[in-house]
Amino acid sequence: MNQKQELKSIGVVVESLPNAMFRIQLDGQEDLMIAYLSGKMRRYKIKVLIGDKVEVILDPYGGKGRIARRM
Repeated sequence: MNQKQELKSIGVVVESLPNAMFRIQLDGQEDLMIAYLSGKMRRYKIKVLIGDKVEVILDPYGGKGRIARRM
């Protein structure tokens, strides 16, 4: 069976957007990406604020990322 590989990266929250979406600056990159909160973070009401360090699971197709946890 093929296992799904997840590309993880660390980033900092730069801006908060509507609908639990955030603009993230990944470590070692200049451009920003958009990421959304994972379902468990929404379920357990974990707050993410501007300036927080987060772990982002990157989309293999280059779209949005998913915030997996807050550091």
